Amino acid sequence: MNALLRQYGAGAALACVPVDQGLLNRGYRLCTTRGRYFLKHHFDPDTADPAAIERRHRATQRLADLGVPVAPPLAGRDGRTVAVVGGHAYALHPWVDGRHRHGGQLTPGQCGRLGALLGAVHASLERVMPPKGRTAPAKHPHPVESADPAGTFGLIDDLLARVRRHRPADSFDELARHRLLERRALLERHADRRPPRGGSVGWVHGDFHPFNVLYRGDAPAAIVDWDRLGVQPRAEEAVRAAAIFFVQPAGTLDLPKVRAYARAYRRAAQAAPSELAAAVHRVWWEPLNDFWMLRWHYERGDTRADPQFPAASALAVWWTREYDAVCGAFAD
Repeated sequence: MNALLRQYGAGAALACVPVDQGLLNRGYRLCTTRGRYFLKHHFDPDTADPAAIERRHRATQRLADLGVPVAPPLAGRDGRTVAVVGGHAYALHPWVDGRHRHGGQLTPGQCGRLGALLGAVHASLERVMPPKGRTAPAKHPHPVESADPAGTFGLIDDLLARVRRHRPADSFDELARHRLLERRALLERHADRRPPRGGSVGWVHGDFHPFNVLYRGDAPAAIVDWDRLGVQPRAEEAVRAAAIFFVQPAGTLDLPKVRAYARAYRRAAQAAPSELAAAVHRVWWEPLNDFWMLRWHYERGDTRADPQFPAASALAVWWTREYDAVCGAFAD
């Protein structure tokens, strides 16, 4: 640890406490003889290439220069913002005092401020990043093909077989089986509504959700975790983020808060209502065909996402039933 800190001239470690929130990568709150820091260990193989991390770091510094609330990493004695120790990549950031807030803790005005913040991020990325198309990440070609329900039916059958084989059976298995059967029926009913290929794209944060926004008081203090920075449909990130921030325990969306958020986002990002309406359709289609939480549970034996499954799986059903109301909240 101290060898790593010496590369940054950050003093000697006095305390190191893991930061528990988040599903990928590892973070630590460091107290040293020079101050307080956040140490990030990049170990997700999809995002841990040091050169790619450095590029994302340069982007966040340019955003900070425009006034976007971010926490750019510190540079080491060699001028680099990534330290590779023992084959592992690390970055040291200033510690940001703040807390995470989900949509239920935000007033309508604060929901509007959140939407305006994401809109400002998208608009600012347009200014500081290379033109779209020339340097789009190879792993994310666009326009994007939406999920084919034929493939989803096969995945549902495979997951149902895994649920049946799981011993001893528990309440999670019971809910998983119920949701899988329910989802299959919904897809059979709505297979003809498969969205067309994705539309306009731009640079996006890539993972905008409550654990990646820190608040100090009522105001956002920092947007963190830029590992998924890339070229994606911008309006879809806005809709996807709202579906995370404003989902309620019963699997519904707080539509008045969504409306305040979406109106502010459209103004800040200069996005047309039709762009948001198309994004709603594509994001609605995703959870009907996506079972990443169940795949983690049954294929990997990874239960970290299990607490999110009840609300997330119920949301797909509710969203289908209330499709027009949801679309109106984003596009009116």
